[in-house]
Amino acid sequence: MRREARRYGKAFAPEYQGLTSLSVNSSLVDVLAAAVEQLRAAERSGRLGEEARCRLAVAEAHRRLGRVADADRAWKASYRTARAAGETAAMAWALWSGGTLARQRGAFPLARRLLALAAELGERGGDVVVRGYSLAGLAETGRIQGDYEAVGRLHEQLLAEARRREEARHTVWALEGIAQMHRNTGSYDTAYALFEEAAEIAGRAEDRRGHAWALRGLADIVSVRDGDTGRALALLSEAEVSCRMMGLSGTLAYNHKMRGNVLYRAGRYPEARAMYETALAEFRAMGEPCGEALSRLGPAKALARLGRDRTETAAELAADRHGLLDLVRRRDL
Repeated sequence: MRREARRYGKAFAPEYQGLTSLSVNSSLVDVLAAAVEQLRAAERSGRLGEEARCRLAVAEAHRRLGRVADADRAWKASYRTARAAGETAAMAWALWSGGTLARQRGAFPLARRLLALAAELGERGGDVVVRGYSLAGLAETGRIQGDYEAVGRLHEQLLAEARRREEARHTVWALEGIAQMHRNTGSYDTAYALFEEAAEIAGRAEDRRGHAWALRGLADIVSVRDGDTGRALALLSEAEVSCRMMGLSGTLAYNHKMRGNVLYRAGRYPEARAMYETALAEFRAMGEPCGEALSRLGPAKALARLGRDRTETAAELAADRHGLLDLVRRRDL
């Protein structure tokens, strides 16, 4: 696959608005501490716009740390404050955060509503970045639900826009989304090339989060296409280092779930079962129903391979039928 020669700058985190000392790779604990400190200062000075932006950073840190209730309160407070300040773009950012949280929790209709409103307000407020992030969120929501025909074009549109702006972080996101669709429909070589390009761009742009997701995608392809268990596990281990450095709870849980998949495909069922259980506990702690449903299937599959009674396995899977329907949509069996 031909790759365009572009000079992407260093990745940045526009959702950490006003926190100039922080980067896209700052640990979430540091982000939260800095955001709370600046929030208190904004509250004391009565600067509503600054208060709304700090609350957004608080919401995003809580969301990525898996603190769902705290994140929910923070994005709503950010929206209310931005509305009181009359700052349309800040309102859009708050809605984007709320929509992203809703998708993370599996509340897809709510996610679509909030993200669509965020895109509309972003355009009205003249903030091209939040508009792009919100459209990207809509595309990802549709992709997770398996609506590839509808969102494939949007992914490609957003990729083209990100390439034109030479904006590394969004280019990486779009490449990974398109790659995942190709992987799920069996186009492994295309998916691998896209994940590889995403990893290269993320690495040059110092986007550790994007790089970790790209490595996870490469590990999946290497495992399912090539049967190279050792290399797949090495890629996941490399990604896990970044997850732990930044405190990326959700990314780490999905990394562990993929490690379970790799071990399962290799016939290492006791290890796979243990890793699925680890991921399941992490998703439960985050209140992340999609990841939880994915991880619940893993131990059931592994136990079946280890000789568990088929009737017991069937009963467990039937009890989790709603989660399994989501798995079918994601084609992540």
